Amino acid sequence: MPGYRRASDLPQLIPVFPLDGALLLPGGELPLQIFEPRYLNMVDDAMTGDRIIGMIQTRGGDKARPKLADVGCAGRITSYAETSDGRYLITLTGVCRFEAGEELNLKTPYRQVRASYDRFEADLAEDEGAQAAEDARTRFAHALKRYLNRRELDIDWETASQAPLEALVNSLAMGLPFDPAEKQALLEAADLTGRFDTLTALLEIDAMDDGDDEGHSLQ
Repeated sequence: MPGYRRASDLPQLIPVFPLDGALLLPGGELPLQIFEPRYLNMVDDAMTGDRIIGMIQTRGGDKARPKLADVGCAGRITSYAETSDGRYLITLTGVCRFEAGEELNLKTPYRQVRASYDRFEADLAEDEGAQAAEDARTRFAHALKRYLNRRELDIDWETASQAPLEALVNSLAMGLPFDPAEKQALLEAADLTGRFDTLTALLEIDAMDDGDDEGHSLQ
């Protein structure tokens, strides 16, 4: 994303939106409907600043103020609209993952943390058209078909076969109904190859009881 080439270009203090089951990945787009007053306030403040919000999951603790996961993803508000009943419809575009450090004790109604991007600075690099070996793509396609069949879901296979690997993996990782722990594993995968392998494994684990081996090839 323009303007963010190094970890130091990103804000070190960011508001966070804890939302289990919601996954934002670098380069991905996450539409959100905001209606809680504290998060309306958060969006207002972000829109007057750098437009950065950190999406993060929780890991237990007090239900009213659960512990935050160790890793989240910073996104920039790239689309914004207001509805007649006071809701905000926004889109966050993923910029870079971060490690959630100290949570600041501030008077804002929403939570804020010190974010460290150093471990994930490669998220800011230009896409170099990563590829996967043919056998890995075929294995992935077979597992995906079984997964979708079990849930009576479908995708446009022609479009999927032509999509760049990063776009395909990230859109499926964000869009498929994995549980929060699985979403976190996808988020924390070291790189695109690791995310591809994790996604394939999750699809295969889910489809282990499905005997349908018919598949599609994702070239």
